[in-house]
Amino acid sequence: MRRLIVAAALALAGGAVATPLTVLGAGPSTLPGTNPQQGDRQEGPLATFSSQAQLVEVYATVTDDKGELVTGLRRNDFQVYENNELQNVSQFAFGEFPLTVALGVDRSWSMAGKPLELAKQASKSFLGQLKTGDRSMVVAISSSADVIAPLSADRFTQARAISALDPWSTTALRDAIVASLDRLEPEPGRQALVLFSDGNDRYSHATEAEVVARARRSNALIYPITIGRQRPAFLAELAVVTGGRSFLLKDATELDKTLSTIARELRYQYLLGYAPFEPIEEGVHEWRSIRVTLTGNHPGLRVRARDGYTTD
Repeated sequence: MRRLIVAAALALAGGAVATPLTVLGAGPSTLPGTNPQQGDRQEGPLATFSSQAQLVEVYATVTDDKGELVTGLRRNDFQVYENNELQNVSQFAFGEFPLTVALGVDRSWSMAGKPLELAKQASKSFLGQLKTGDRSMVVAISSSADVIAPLSADRFTQARAISALDPWSTTALRDAIVASLDRLEPEPGRQALVLFSDGNDRYSHATEAEVVARARRSNALIYPITIGRQRPAFLAELAVVTGGRSFLLKDATELDKTLSTIARELRYQYLLGYAPFEPIEEGVHEWRSIRVTLTGNHPGLRVRARDGYTTD
């Protein structure tokens, strides 16, 4: 998960067996008494660190008791714990950080008809809400994970590829998640994986435990959307461990609104950076937990962030 910075500036910009990717052709809330414009500014310049510096980046989303996004918070409103030890947040920023996002669309036979048509419409709407500097890719999920639109900022080509989707084959959802995270892994900056499916995985080689373990090693926020009456428990777990959010929709007509909610959330996040009090030793593999909280003067607010990282 972590971003370990060595001689670089803070950028604003496993075990599973998975099918490899195949490349084919409402507004946010503001705290009372705060100025939302102040929240959009970085609190001091983003520093360049010495060759001995180590920095862990954590993206956090804050919502109120109605689930609306909250802006206007400052650095001293947050507390970050690593392995239950309070850390010194040395870097803080809020705003529209550049994003690299993979959009996974279930095009299996179980999505045939109206569900797939609504999914295609919502997918194009979601891509249209991304910022000019954001890069995106589209992965068609069936018995394989096919990149129907490679990573770029070319929304027109991506929308055309989505329009051409037809139902095909069975569902290998878990394998598609692993393959998408593998593709996002080398990309710099903030990452997200947004995927929707009816959740009926009948083909994957990767187990649920292997997918969760892979997600813990990634940098991506994961937003799984399940269409139907039941949601595999591991999808909700993926959202929790990465700091994303999971959704269970009764039918595909709710998909457009849900994807708009995710697009809005990805535009309003806080970036917290800290150098761990316990230095990270090169070559040492260990899990370090992360817990982000708000100070006691913000009742009713909830913060979401990933729950930890591995040191290699």
